[in-house]
Amino acid sequence: MDIFNLDQVIDRRNTDATKYAELAEKYGRDDLMPMWIADMDFAAPAEIGKALVDCFSRPILGYTTPPRAFWDSITSWLSDRHGWKLASEDIDYIPGLKKGIGLCLNYFTKPGDSIVIQPPVYHSFRSVIEGNGRKAVDNPLLYDGESYSMDFEGLQRVIDEKRPVMMFLCNPQNPIGLQWSRETLERVVDICRRNKMLLLSDEIYGDLVFNDATHIPTASLSPEAAEITITLGAPSKTFNIPGISSAWVAISSPDLRDGFFKWLHASEFDTPPIAAIYSTIAAYSTGAPWLDAVTHYLADNAAFARDRITGNLPGVKVIMPNAGFGLWIDFNPTGLSHDTLNNIFVNEARLALSDGANFGLEGSGFVRLNIGTPRKVLDDGLNRLFHALKPHLS
Repeated sequence: MDIFNLDQVIDRRNTDATKYAELAEKYGRDDLMPMWIADMDFAAPAEIGKALVDCFSRPILGYTTPPRAFWDSITSWLSDRHGWKLASEDIDYIPGLKKGIGLCLNYFTKPGDSIVIQPPVYHSFRSVIEGNGRKAVDNPLLYDGESYSMDFEGLQRVIDEKRPVMMFLCNPQNPIGLQWSRETLERVVDICRRNKMLLLSDEIYGDLVFNDATHIPTASLSPEAAEITITLGAPSKTFNIPGISSAWVAISSPDLRDGFFKWLHASEFDTPPIAAIYSTIAAYSTGAPWLDAVTHYLADNAAFARDRITGNLPGVKVIMPNAGFGLWIDFNPTGLSHDTLNNIFVNEARLALSDGANFGLEGSGFVRLNIGTPRKVLDDGLNRLFHALKPHLS
């Protein structure tokens, strides 16, 4: 029996949920089944809701200083879940992971600096870099038609030509859902150290690993890795509470940490609002059983979707994930153009999917399908896809 009832279909319409509210703006129509934005359709752990109810039942919601339990919940989680032992002074609050990327970018780099990204990758890497007057330098991942790997020769070439000061690492990689191996991460660290580059590691999907994968925090690899790595994480994706802006930054190196944390504090960027405090404590202190159930369900959903897609759409390739709740699907073997595919998805299947090209030119002809949803909803979405696409393949 699923004690968390992950099969429960929750109607999120008329709740201001972004996945519905922005359909017309992004897709040109609002009558679509939304399987795009990166939140899940599972009820968050009940303990988080209870903590928030208790909090907002107080007659006065005044200034609130995060208790020791807030910081301990984060460090204990990282130690227990990932074997990464940090002192409380190594952690600070940031008001969301994307905001944290912008804060790190503005503190550690200057306008005009080059920053390495590895598309296909989280689209906000590029937009935050370019929106803050820096230059995004691409080192695309290598794709062999079945899986992805890092192009280390290309990375060194980019470094030699563009002299970047920082590299953005997505660990696990979004949208592919790939947890990088220890060997891969060690090579990245070695290259960055030798070329005097900082490494910003986005690890927001690090808790959502499955199929026997193990998340390896980049900074935990070695003292040398910790010297150059700035790690960003959050309970938001893990426990399906992205509407609560709670995230954290971890830096072990005093040379990197002390000035940055003082800078955050000077403008109160590191001051968590009351909802962030108590939801984070509840999530990290009580949420492990819920997360274990969710990751098992995601693994089953990924296998279910792969089997149905490959059985109904011969040639279409599903890149099997071992982290996150996005399924990266390659429709290029159909021979249909990127624009034709998107028109079929939106106007015939009536599906809102994440356009692969948003993650870089290398994502053209791909989509990211959100599988963080009850099996029935996933099945309905796949049936829409098959019904619309099959006539174009005959």
